[in-house]
Amino acid sequence: MQSSLLLTGIGLRMPHYTAFLEKHPGVAWIEVQSENYFGEGGRPLDVLETIRRDYPISLHGSGLSLGSADELNWQHLKKLKDLTTHIHPCLISEHLSWSSIDGHYLHDLLPLPYTEEALEHLVTRIQQVQAYLNRQILIENIASYVSYTCSTLAEHEFLIEVAKQSGCGILLDINNIYVNSMNLGYDPHHYIAAIPANLVHEIHLAGFSTLMIDDKEILIDSHNRPVVPAVWDLYRYAVQQLGSKPTIIEWDKDLPSLDTLCLEAYRAEKIMREAHVAAKLTG
Repeated sequence: MQSSLLLTGIGLRMPHYTAFLEKHPGVAWIEVQSENYFGEGGRPLDVLETIRRDYPISLHGSGLSLGSADELNWQHLKKLKDLTTHIHPCLISEHLSWSSIDGHYLHDLLPLPYTEEALEHLVTRIQQVQAYLNRQILIENIASYVSYTCSTLAEHEFLIEVAKQSGCGILLDINNIYVNSMNLGYDPHHYIAAIPANLVHEIHLAGFSTLMIDDKEILIDSHNRPVVPAVWDLYRYAVQQLGSKPTIIEWDKDLPSLDTLCLEAYRAEKIMREAHVAAKLTG
């Protein structure tokens, strides 16, 4: 039996399949990488079909390259639509990024220049995707390690306009906001406070690692460690500003036990409940 958890879940990865099926952990929902289930049949799809009987499932993609100048990858979209029809996910999400040019794909999520031209391009592409899938998608802010001198909008302003003009929702990654604020030098609280609560449909939390480059410490969105205290504090602030939102713990490398991963989800749930109680007392 699931517990009474309301909104927190985990990103399910293949090494946890057996433990998840055996333990049936008390999380509210799960999120999976869309592209891992594009094949026909096989154990991954069998596991997903079993799990969806008891848990809502969110599909989170990383290969659509929405910001690219290439034509949309309709073969990729067809596979996503087929999977959506089969699994009936509660949410579908992608990234505010590009990763391909002239048909060549990079294994990374690259940032866009935050300009009116890029905004118009991205809005058109998202609208095409939503029309094809016949449903809303969410767009996630990514970790960035460079900024463009040609940008005319702040990242949060660009993200807001993308959502408003395209009709998509926002998947707000709190760890990415923190990583970017440290690497690029902005106030993460100002970023979060500026986001309209009604646009945010999901939140991501994850861990990061560090790398020294020219005697400067750079934070890397590596998804291979626990959420750090500073990101938990920022998440608490986000919940206070935006209200309780469905939250996923992402952990993709150096995976811990399933129990450890679920404990991270329970901590997020506890923060949301504390914020809810505090709001009632002060309201």
